[in-house]
Amino acid sequence: MAQTATLLVSCPDRKGIVAALAQVLYGHGANILDADQHTDPIAGQFFQRIRFDESELHTDRHTLERALREVADRFEMSFRLERDDRKKRMAIFVSKTDHCLFDLLWRQRAGELRCEIPLIVSNHEDLRGVAESFGIPFHVVPITPENKVEQETRELELLREHQIELVVLARYMQVLSNDFLQRFEGSVINIHHSFLPAFMGGKPYHRAHERGVKLVGATAHYATPDLDEGPIIEQDVARCTHRDTVADLIRKGRDLEKVVLARAVRWHLEDRILTYANKTVVFE
Repeated sequence: MAQTATLLVSCPDRKGIVAALAQVLYGHGANILDADQHTDPIAGQFFQRIRFDESELHTDRHTLERALREVADRFEMSFRLERDDRKKRMAIFVSKTDHCLFDLLWRQRAGELRCEIPLIVSNHEDLRGVAESFGIPFHVVPITPENKVEQETRELELLREHQIELVVLARYMQVLSNDFLQRFEGSVINIHHSFLPAFMGGKPYHRAHERGVKLVGATAHYATPDLDEGPIIEQDVARCTHRDTVADLIRKGRDLEKVVLARAVRWHLEDRILTYANKTVVFE
């Protein structure tokens, strides 16, 4: 049976990168199943995603990684090698709004999102019943300006205890501290209910209605210390008219939020995303 793995690489663009990687994989008995690449000529950066079958390796996995590290040193390359059969461990953070939470849990149960969800964290009790209906432990960590540092420490302890690799903010209405985001750099995905960079911050649908926009949108991005300014992973929009109320915009937006967040989470879990210069390369 095939044993597939994914290799993600990024480095300054120069001749010979594709050939060097292919030669290493072929030389160790790996069979390349598909490969996609992108070059940013302005930034001078090269990116590639390679999926390969390692079931007939002539050597072991550690030897292959050492050979890839030698290529990486030669080309000033960053690389990540992931086994496709290993499920990442994901935590979901929520507040009181349930549509994104339900959608992620259903998709995970249906096998669309290949991950384990050991816990759900919230600053309110409201969605405990949702978590319990899916058999997932629910941890309430109330946060106030006075206890924020202490409670974030508790959240980080929970994430360490459960060996969490990805945190998904499914309409979690709290701003995470710089310390939290630095510890999970590149592994916190947020859904913002507007088409960023328009209407950053709170109440974007209300401000969109006041502005009379003809499109409303949703944006999934990696969270960074700069609020709503992290690398954008996915976006989508829906049309609206002068007849739409704020409630109509919220209803249309919630459909977008679910789909956009699910796409971003799935692409992260499938190792399809590379970040650079506050942007992303998303391999299809």
